[in-house]
Amino acid sequence: MPYPVSRLLNLCLLIAFPVSWFAPLLRAGLLPVFGLSELSVLSGLQSLWQSDVGLALLVTFCAVFAPMMKVTGRALRDFGLLDPRVEPALVVLGKLAMADIFLIALYVVIVKGVGMATVETAWGLYLFSACVLTSLFLRSPK
Repeated sequence: MPYPVSRLLNLCLLIAFPVSWFAPLLRAGLLPVFGLSELSVLSGLQSLWQSDVGLALLVTFCAVFAPMMKVTGRALRDFGLLDPRVEPALVVLGKLAMADIFLIALYVVIVKGVGMATVETAWGLYLFSACVLTSLFLRSPK
């Protein structure tokens, strides 16, 4: 991918990530007859903070801080404002963002396996996944 396109895509992620946090990831309900409520990254984090602070800290870091630190760090690196030696740390931050997608997928599999609940994926899951994957595959020039 040409470097200017890569730089532009990275800057677009600064907008796309926050949009993906508010977008519906899943529609879930106890039984199909009761209707489905939409869950987003932020609504999921709100309920986690009320029930399990440790897990909420981990998911908040993986879903919000790690991706934005990686994208911001890469933008600073692209414009020569950050030392190239931080590139390995940026790669690790990008991989940490994948942990959140794994947790969402695990949730869907577990809930569908129980059979008492209905879970449907929504467009926000695809947007969030695309943001994380785009962030992972963008490379700075050597």
